Amino acid sequence: MGSQYIDFKQENGVAIISFNRPEKFNSFVREMALDLQERLDFCQKEKEIRAVLITGNGKAFCAGQDLKEATEDNGIELKNIVAEHYNPVILKLRNLNKPVVAAVNGVAAGAGANIALACDLVVAGESATFIQAFSKIGLIPDSGGTFFLPKLIGMQKAAGLMMTGEKVSAADAEKLNMIYRVVTDAELKPTAVQLAEKLAKMPTKALALTKKLLNESHNNTLEQQLQREYEEQWSAGQSYDYKEGTAAFLEKRKPVFKGE
Repeated sequence: MGSQYIDFKQENGVAIISFNRPEKFNSFVREMALDLQERLDFCQKEKEIRAVLITGNGKAFCAGQDLKEATEDNGIELKNIVAEHYNPVILKLRNLNKPVVAAVNGVAAGAGANIALACDLVVAGESATFIQAFSKIGLIPDSGGTFFLPKLIGMQKAAGLMMTGEKVSAADAEKLNMIYRVVTDAELKPTAVQLAEKLAKMPTKALALTKKLLNESHNNTLEQQLQREYEEQWSAGQSYDYKEGTAAFLEKRKPVFKGE
C-alpha cells in the first residue's frame, strides 16, 4: 500500500487522505485510484480510525480523470477505468462504516466532483468549484454522479448541470444543498479537520448505522424504512456507546464513546 499520489496520515482518530498530483490538479491515474481503494480498505479495518477526511494538495481537490492515460495508444480503456477505478472507490466510500468528510479546495471536476458528493459531508472553500465536465468531451457522468446529484439538488438542476457542464461556485453549491457547508479558503482545512475529529469522538457505530439506513432509503418504501429503523435502533440500543451515552446524560458528564 502506498504511492506518491496519495498522502495518508492518522491523527486524533481521523485518517486524512490527500490527493497528491498537484501539478496535474490531482487528476487520477490508475496507480492513484488503486492506492485510494487500498487506503479506504485500511480505514474500514483499522479500529483506531473513527472518521476519514479526504482533500487535495495544492490548488485543486481533483480534476477527475487524467485524459492522457485514457487516450494514449497503450492506455487503459475507458470501460476499465470506470469499472476498476471509480466504481470501487464510490462503493467503498458509501459502505465505509465510518463518517467521511470531503474538504474541497479549488476545482472538483468530473469524477473528482462526484467522489466529493459520495462523501457523507462536504465542506468547501469559498474558491472551490464543482463541474460535471463530462458532456464537454462527449461522455456521461460516472462515479455515481447520476445517482447522487439528482437526490441532492433535484432532477432539473442535475440535468442542467450535467448537460451544460456549467461551473458551480461553492456558495451556489451550498444554496443548492449540494454540499454541507462553505467556509473561507483559510478556514477550510481547520474546519474540516475539526469536523472530522468531532465525528471521530461521537458514537461511530450509530453513525455507521445511520449511513447504512440513508443508503437503503433510496430504494425502500416508507414501511420498509420504518422496519429497518426498528431493526437498527435495536442494534444501536445494544451498543456500548448507547449505554455510555445514557449514563453520561444521567450523571451530567461528558460521554466517552468507543464506536462499539
